[in-house]
Amino acid sequence: MKEKNNDFTTKSFAKRTVEWYAGGMFDRELLERCSNACAVSGFEDELRAIFRHELRSSGDISCAVSGNIVCEKKGPGPTVALIAHMDEIGFMVQGITEDGFLLLVPLGGWWNHTLPSQRVLVQTRDGRRIAGQIGTKPPHLLPESQRSQVMPNDALFVDIGASSRSEVEELGIRIGCAVVPDVKLQALDIPHRWMGKAFDNRAGVYCMIEAMRRLALEPLDCTLRAIGTVQEEVGTRGARALSSDMIPDLAIILEGPPADDTYGQSSVCRQGVLGRGVQVRLYDPTNITPPALADFVLNIAEQEGIPCQPTVRRTGGTDAAASYPNWAGVPAIVFGVPTRYIHSHNSILDDRDLEACVRLTCAVVRRINSGSHTLYLP
Repeated sequence: MKEKNNDFTTKSFAKRTVEWYAGGMFDRELLERCSNACAVSGFEDELRAIFRHELRSSGDISCAVSGNIVCEKKGPGPTVALIAHMDEIGFMVQGITEDGFLLLVPLGGWWNHTLPSQRVLVQTRDGRRIAGQIGTKPPHLLPESQRSQVMPNDALFVDIGASSRSEVEELGIRIGCAVVPDVKLQALDIPHRWMGKAFDNRAGVYCMIEAMRRLALEPLDCTLRAIGTVQEEVGTRGARALSSDMIPDLAIILEGPPADDTYGQSSVCRQGVLGRGVQVRLYDPTNITPPALADFVLNIAEQEGIPCQPTVRRTGGTDAAASYPNWAGVPAIVFGVPTRYIHSHNSILDDRDLEACVRLTCAVVRRINSGSHTLYLP
């Protein structure tokens, strides 16, 4: 493990892509359950239930007061945590007008260009889901100067077809109810491509669950924890709330980061291309991956023939942001499944990248023991 191989370009990994993908694995049902689940920031109950069900035989499960959920498989060596945030961006009902429209506050970072006319579901406190759509004043009634402007949040509302506040309240809708995109997972006609909602971060949750299920069947030289965190989209709050006994020796953050391979984007430095494997993030403004850890991981990918895309990002952030202020600087690295159009109602990913992410996660965990984990420390 001491030898170095620094040829970590996308090109060097892409040479193996077609051959390796022929034997890939993909659990459509798991991705469908994860993507379709309604779990905006602060309302992660449905994802916690999926986590608990899928990992019920993989280790000891516990839930923290913060809402974070953990599955632990004890071993003799250092602790590795697979961390994926369960929440998706959405809205909360901020008010109900007298004529039956719902006013909103965003939960997470929406790009308002994408919102008018989109279908949503309003979650009542008794578990019902009420269909509606995001509305705004029609362009025909706007002055010319406003027609090309992006509608601000306070100009948006949800229309469920009601005519009065009382009609809304009779359905069980109250101030504080969650509002989520009304989208179901769909296979595209291009093989391996899927369209659905909340791949940020249900792609990461899928990879966390699948890796934990596989590794639970193997003897490991480390303690392994799968941690589903809450409220990442509103400030990495769940990751920052990990109790001291949950802080690992190594954190692998599993994510659904933005792809950069669509029309109009520069092809000079593409590092998130669908179908070319797992992203290995070396830098973003919230976390610098320790170089020794980056080399450790990329060497494993090279040796195992796992397609990956080393990535340096100028913007964005993940739960790895908690490493220095909250986890005493624990080494942290982000593995990502490139996803087009995140933070909108519909996103697109490639299931081969999901499998590459799972494969790399498992390969790294298998290498961690009391001696080897010092290889990626400063």
